[in-house]
Amino acid sequence: MASTAALKVLVSGDVNGNFDQLFSRIGSIQKKSGNFDLLLCVGDFFGDDESNWKPFISGEKKVPLSTLILGPNQKEHVGYYSGEDGVELCHNVTYLGKKGMFTGSSGLQLAYLSGLESSDDNGDDTHFCNKDVSSLTLPVISDSKFRGVDILITSQWPQGVDKYGIKMDSVDTSSCGSHAVSQLAIHLKPRYHFAGMEREFYERQPYRNHKVLSDKDKHVTRFIGLANTSNKDKKKFLYAFNITPLSAMEPSELTKQPADVTECPFTLTMSRQDLQNQTEEKSAQFFYDMTEKKNSKRRQHDGGGPDRKKKHPQATGPCWFCLGSPEVEKHLVVSVGDHNYLALAKGGLVDDHILILPIGHHQSTVLAPSEVIDEIDKYKAALKKCYKSMGKAVVFFERNYRTQHLQIQVVPVPVDCICMFVAFVLGCTCTSGLYLYVCCLCSRLYLCRWTVSVCSLPLF
Repeated sequence: MASTAALKVLVSGDVNGNFDQLFSRIGSIQKKSGNFDLLLCVGDFFGDDESNWKPFISGEKKVPLSTLILGPNQKEHVGYYSGEDGVELCHNVTYLGKKGMFTGSSGLQLAYLSGLESSDDNGDDTHFCNKDVSSLTLPVISDSKFRGVDILITSQWPQGVDKYGIKMDSVDTSSCGSHAVSQLAIHLKPRYHFAGMEREFYERQPYRNHKVLSDKDKHVTRFIGLANTSNKDKKKFLYAFNITPLSAMEPSELTKQPADVTECPFTLTMSRQDLQNQTEEKSAQFFYDMTEKKNSKRRQHDGGGPDRKKKHPQATGPCWFCLGSPEVEKHLVVSVGDHNYLALAKGGLVDDHILILPIGHHQSTVLAPSEVIDEIDKYKAALKKCYKSMGKAVVFFERNYRTQHLQIQVVPVPVDCICMFVAFVLGCTCTSGLYLYVCCLCSRLYLCRWTVSVCSLPLF
């Protein structure tokens, strides 16, 4: 198995708007121990004083490393967020979203769940419900190859986490925390689980993810609860560690059991059927139904049965662009083909900005099958004709940044601006040390990592 360098990761407890204190401390750590790859923040990132955040938005102050944060836990903090998942709130600070799971370019698998557990099972901007948990757990339960995730971050602690472990005097884990988070931890099997909100530091002994003598050995989980940055008792609010992605580790190394390992503190109460019941009403989409018709019988001998289309690949976790996903915003969909669909861009660059997206889960045009690419080309040809009738040219470009679902951006521009656009792109990339060239045969600007395709004009 190919070796992968370990990643250096920092995790912070509730920041509560004390950004200067946090980033000053991180600066000192990096001077002593070298640069870290990533900062994860759990609990409340923002505070009540908005003036602490404004210098980072304006660029007056800089965040020293790539930082991923969870969503709001208080209504007063909702205004700091844009409402869209995966959005950069300022340079180097990205809001992950309400829930999700993704794999970085290093292979590191991160799962996250924002907010507090809803008391009435109705989710909102600051609360999650059982359906949110089910959308994370159901895909992995049905995946026989799923082994777990590297890191799970939640705002709340899992309820009862100190069972079989060192007891805490300051926190009663049987009455605080979230039962749903404990069920999430059982199913996702994180190697590390971080949480905040309790204003205490607690590093539990690692616990098993298998039953001794009856299950095959699995890796252990380490839970770490972090204090808030502004605590006066100097409780630990920053946790630094190195981690090699699970996918790059040998099974024998991954499943080593530490001497102080304990049994799992949680009891499974949400079975697969319970989780399916939570999401059953959301499984069918108005424009496209990804569920299989169970009562349609296949004719094996006479050849007279209905044709079965090849199933579209699905993401192992929530995806905002898979058409069969509960997360897709179907009111934006304008056309559905056999392999791709068109949707209006949410917060487009111009009024007519749309997206070409595959129905199934494909990461890029490099990895997409030929039938998907062929239909994308058909959509492009049709859109060129459409915008030409409106006196516009079209810029196509593929966006593959912090997403694992192929997105072809379609941006119409006035015909008399297209030459200026090409000159502008060439100029910007040249000053950045990157070089493009225009292909006279296909009107494309070629770069080593991405391609801009411009609707054909006499000049090209």
